[in-house]
Parts: sequence; C-alpha cells; structure tokens
Amino acid sequence: MLIDTHAHIYSEDFLHDVDEVLQRAYDNDVKKIILPNIDSGSVKRLFDLTDAYPHLCFPLLGIHPTSVAADYREELEAVEYWFDKKKFYGIGEIGIDLYWDRSFFNEQQDAFRYQLKIAKEKRLPVVIHVRDSFDETYKVVKEEQDGNLKGIFHCFSGNDAEARKIIDVGFMLGIGGVVTFNNSNLSDVIKDISIQHLVLETDAPYLTPVPKRGKRNESAYLVYVAQTLAKIYDIPVNEVAEITSENARKLFNI
Repeated sequence: MLIDTHAHIYSEDFLHDVDEVLQRAYDNDVKKIILPNIDSGSVKRLFDLTDAYPHLCFPLLGIHPTSVAADYREELEAVEYWFDKKKFYGIGEIGIDLYWDRSFFNEQQDAFRYQLKIAKEKRLPVVIHVRDSFDETYKVVKEEQDGNLKGIFHCFSGNDAEARKIIDVGFMLGIGGVVTFNNSNLSDVIKDISIQHLVLETDAPYLTPVPKRGKRNESAYLVYVAQTLAKIYDIPVNEVAEITSENARKLFNI
C-alpha cells in the first residue's frame, strides 16, 4: 500500500474526472491520500471530496503562503472556525514562499507562526511549503519547536545540510516527482539519509514524475516515485511502500 501525503485533487484541475482519478490511484495501490488546503476558497471542494471518500481522502486545513495577503487575519479566523466544525488530520499547506511575491513576507511569517501554534495546541502535524525560503522557514520552525511540533517539509529538493536540519528539528522529508527528474540531484542527497525519515507525495496536479512529465499529475503516479526510491536504496518497491506508508500512518494517525 502507498500513501500520497500531498495532493490537491479537489482542485478545479480534476473537476470533471476526480472519480476516475481516485479509481486509478486505488488500482495503483495508493489507498490513502492526504489533501492539504489552500485557503477559504478551496474549502468547499475539499469537504465535498473528503465527505464522498472518507476512507480514502483525509483533509488538512491551513492557509498556503501564496494566499497570505492584507486580509490574512480574516483567513486565519476562517481556519479556526472550521476546526470547530470538522475533523482534520493536520494543518497545511502552510509556510513561506518568497518565489512569487515578497511584499507580504512579514504577513507570511505571522500567519505561519500562528498556524504552528494551533498545531501545537491541537497536537496535529503540519505540512510545510518552502520556496526560496528555507532559512526563513526553518528559523520559525526552530523557534516554535518545543517538542510538540511534527510534520513534513513538503516537496523537499534541498541539499544535504538542509535535509539534516529538517530531520534534527523533528520533521520528515516529503519526496515527490522531483526525485525522478534527470536534472535533479535529489537522489544524491537522500541516498545517505535513512528512508525512515521520508514520506511519499505527488503534489498533484503539479510536479509530474518521469515518465509522465508534461501531463497533469495524479496520485496514481506515486508508484513512479516509489520505484525511483527503490533504485536509490536498492530495496524492493514493496519495502519502500511499507516503510513510507507506516511513517505517514503514524504522522497523520490514519
């Protein structure tokens, strides 16, 4: 069994064929899918999907850093409102993104820290988005880590030193399609890191792995990530599935 720890299959990219997408995932042994939220605008589609497939799809709640703007406090209020209404398995997708826009950097930091505090209070894992912001993101996590923070640095594509910092602060590395790319050195980075620190993800519809590059990503393609890790660690694919799925089960309590 494989667990996709990060997919946005509730998004409009899957509006017309989400049932088929989920069936293909299931047929490819992807039996659980974690769905991080983006902002208040994506909540309804998220709930519709998780309510329809409660044993397959598991919702998270949070504000993506690229959704943090001048009204971010209202978005945080919406997060807290929904936590009293529904069951969530973690907080995400949260973090800091300095790739697209740096004008709300202070607001991103504030929203990130606020959601980390909610995670500690509710004893929930967090899924962290990092883009052009590792030092800034890690600094906040390190400051907030009191032994009650756990989660994933999503879409890890950093260097060895960054990987060690993430593990040392008590987090896991989310490994997705990037590890299959010919121009990526991620396989060299993770080969000396125990697979016990990894979980698998697709980030569907983004970051489609080889050999499906150029197509919309979906959870069924997680098998290609697992196959690549099997080659890196020189172990059977079913062992990759067993270890990474157990990591995900423990983290999200699913």
